[in-house]
Amino acid sequence: MKQVRQIDHIDRRIIAALQLDATISHNELAEQVGASAASCWRRIKALEVAGVLTRVVRLVNPEAIDRGVNVLCNIRMRSHAPESRKAFEEFVDGRPEIIECFSMSGEWDYLLRVVVSDVADYNAFLMQILLSQPSVAGAASHFALSMTKYTTAMPV
Repeated sequence: MKQVRQIDHIDRRIIAALQLDATISHNELAEQVGASAASCWRRIKALEVAGVLTRVVRLVNPEAIDRGVNVLCNIRMRSHAPESRKAFEEFVDGRPEIIECFSMSGEWDYLLRVVVSDVADYNAFLMQILLSQPSVAGAASHFALSMTKYTTAMPV
């Protein structure tokens, strides 16, 4: 069983605050969570060591970089052999337009979230790149009409 670091109410407040704005100063964070800046710094370091807090990134507006079309793509594999799955996951890892990938239970084997500029861009990706992968037997694409919720924040 995986050992999980015990986090208290101050850790939870720190995590919640950092998920909203990772650029916040330790002094501002301390004010928000009711602890000293030094304590916040120590707690952040401990949460990083424990693997609770990972990379610090900036979120990008997809429309601002011409990637405003979201496609959810179900994938069916030809084979479930470990080498086929490994090859497919390595392919996924190397494709920047695939921003999320989930191994699934049920009828489909994987669910991809693909961001592209338009339908023609996705068609080229699907026909020339994705379906040419030897491990892919088939795909079903679903175009998002709008995004009603998007968050990277985990509930704490």
